[in-house]
Amino acid sequence: MNQPGTTSTEAPEAATGPAIRVMVVDDHPMWRDAVARDLDAAGCEVVATAGDGPQAVRRAKATGPQVLVLDLNLPGMPGVEVCKELVGTLPGLRVLVLSASGEHADVLEAVKSGATGYLVKSASTAELIDAVRRTAVGDAVFTPGLAGLVLGEYRRLASEPAPTAPDEPSAPRLTDRETEVLRLVAKGLSYKQIAERLVISHRTVQNHVQNTLGKLHLHNRVELVRYAIERGLDDA
Repeated sequence: MNQPGTTSTEAPEAATGPAIRVMVVDDHPMWRDAVARDLDAAGCEVVATAGDGPQAVRRAKATGPQVLVLDLNLPGMPGVEVCKELVGTLPGLRVLVLSASGEHADVLEAVKSGATGYLVKSASTAELIDAVRRTAVGDAVFTPGLAGLVLGEYRRLASEPAPTAPDEPSAPRLTDRETEVLRLVAKGLSYKQIAERLVISHRTVQNHVQNTLGKLHLHNRVELVRYAIERGLDDA
């Protein structure tokens, strides 16, 4: 964010509905507090903050945020390890990385660890607030220029053979609509774009994706896109 904590002349409107439960993790106290204030002013409920990796894990497990705004460079435990630990133990948690680094290797490592979005700290307050709101409803949000990189990594991961048990049962049958939504997710469309394409609500798209994840015993968007590409749905 540019000058966190300052008031924009065009501040984002407060979102309607229940407040998004957010936790902010950053090792710089002034930056962390400024981000927390901006999110609180935008109508989010900041349930906790943390300044190092182990503290982030403990407090997230205690407070159960919906969205974790996470820096990568943390003392005690790297941000990617925090992400892996929490995504694996807190169902429904979504992680938005907010980092000073725009290096491709850092972005890809964050995505592989389970992050659903990645912003660089040069983003504006309005961009961060929008990203938190979109992350909360399941969209993958990336700083412009990074989305294509991530989709390419999805495709690379899908080209690697996935380990399967010898007695693995056949995949559960998806409905036609679930398959249609899955195909558009694999093509890199956001939930909003899918909703517009299929003339259905954003919430309906979310429900289809969650149902599909449950049926396929998958945990996140990376695994879902890999599954779809392995089956050629992105080319359909």
